Amino acid sequence: MSEIQVASRYAKSLIDLAEEQNSLEAVKADIESFVNVTRQSSQLQAVLKNPIIGIDKKKAILSQLFGPNSSKVVLSFFNIVVAKGRAEILYATAKEFMNEYNRRQGVLTAVVTSAAPLTEEQKSKIVSLVIEATNKKIVLETNIDPELIGGFVLKVGDKQVDTSIASSLTKLKKEFAQ
Repeated sequence: MSEIQVASRYAKSLIDLAEEQNSLEAVKADIESFVNVTRQSSQLQAVLKNPIIGIDKKKAILSQLFGPNSSKVVLSFFNIVVAKGRAEILYATAKEFMNEYNRRQGVLTAVVTSAAPLTEEQKSKIVSLVIEATNKKIVLETNIDPELIGGFVLKVGDKQVDTSIASSLTKLKKEFAQ
């Protein structure tokens, strides 16, 4: 079974448990915090993926980092996953949890990649257009890729709009080649 499938199953189990215990928002906040910390810490990622580091050590690290402020549900979940020897999928599971949470709440994630930082006006315009097109709540993530030269690439679900100059140049190059 692929890592994403396993992570998705763990994530759905966690979200179901959180709903049963009426602690979904607290668990979501803790998982969001875990995703942010793990994304920024390559050392934590390395520790979780390293099979040489013992289960007890991994549990202790997670407990120290997230214990004082996290809910018991999340800490128990971390301990169970680590005890099963699956610490390497905690980050993927947390990301799948956020995806499932957003899906259940009717929230879509729109990712816009631009050559330069977007202004708040541009961000709100993009969000408005996506809301108008999808009739769903939108969470906007922004990335910067100078190789786009200009324009942007917008991804919403499995759809993509590419208005970048780099893409236009590539298309033009292919047309000339023919």
